[in-house]
Amino acid sequence: MKIVILILAIMTGMGASIKKSATEQKEVQKRLELNEYKSYPNLLPEVEIIAPAL
Repeated sequence: MKIVILILAIMTGMGASIKKSATEQKEVQKRLELNEYKSYPNLLPEVEIIAPAL
């Protein structure tokens, strides 16, 4: 019975560490993408005009 509890504890610990590393990987990916945009000199948002012409 002790072995089963030990295996379950190890599995939950591994699952938690995998989940944490996945969220950290997503955050790093976002930061890298934002850093790529710093090399562009002028990035203005694109504006779409949807009002009817008079």
